[in-house]
Amino acid sequence: MTQDPEQAEEPHGASHSEELRAAAELPAPADRRHASQHARSVSELADRQAVTLETILAALRSPRLGDREARETAIGIAAAALVEARSSARQGADLLEPVTGAFGRLKAELRPLVRHGRVDVEFVEPPPNGRALPGDVAQAARAIVRSAVLTVVDSSEARRVRVHWDCDGLHLLIHLRDDGNGKLSAHDDALRPIAEHLSAFSGRMDVDSTPGWGTEVTIAIPLDPAPAPLPMEDLGELSPREAEVLQHLARGSRNAEIAAELGISDHTVKFHISKLLRKTGTRNRAELIALLR
Repeated sequence: MTQDPEQAEEPHGASHSEELRAAAELPAPADRRHASQHARSVSELADRQAVTLETILAALRSPRLGDREARETAIGIAAAALVEARSSARQGADLLEPVTGAFGRLKAELRPLVRHGRVDVEFVEPPPNGRALPGDVAQAARAIVRSAVLTVVDSSEARRVRVHWDCDGLHLLIHLRDDGNGKLSAHDDALRPIAEHLSAFSGRMDVDSTPGWGTEVTIAIPLDPAPAPLPMEDLGELSPREAEVLQHLARGSRNAEIAAELGISDHTVKFHISKLLRKTGTRNRAELIALLR
């Protein structure tokens, strides 16, 4: 007898009462979202402060500046950072930023560090006709690049990093490359702040490292918010796994992406989709997605 892929995935040994107790101990979704937003705000503030302090130290240590010039430069950097902090506090996250303007703000934030630090940052301008960025996406993108540059600054080997933004109409695409030791992986602690920012936007990150040649990081951030949670009660009885597959379908994920995200095979994803088609009375994937939306 062929075993149902869905049954093969179910864990053994956990009783229904144990699952209920575990669920009761979890925070409410609203509490988790609030905690996540707070953590991102704290992380972004820490990144801004770290960039400012690194820049001030770079100016004070610069062999090209005399004592008086270094002191005046450090004061100017601190004053500019204070102005930028007040400006950012007034800017709403729901405002749109032209992609070139958002990139220009990033360059302005990092320019003093580039001028006085030991790391050379090359900026590749995005196309001027790219789609405007929602304010929260622009802020997250700048935070991601700041975090990446700080990671390179903290490295004892990397001396150069290349920053490239692009837009395909649906995503902000960020490409970062350094000339470090090439030992960074997607699960490295140094990239955790970036992963935390991306998780809030359902973004993707790929890391490709070559020992001795450096690391490439490719990031895609959706410009449109993820769809609201689906009213599952309107779609009949669904298993937990079917509900997960359904949520990914609503986001436009491909079978391979769903399989990788859920840790299952492509065959199992197809099996769940076929069951969803039968339960919803739809004929194909396109009709199913149209029903969800």
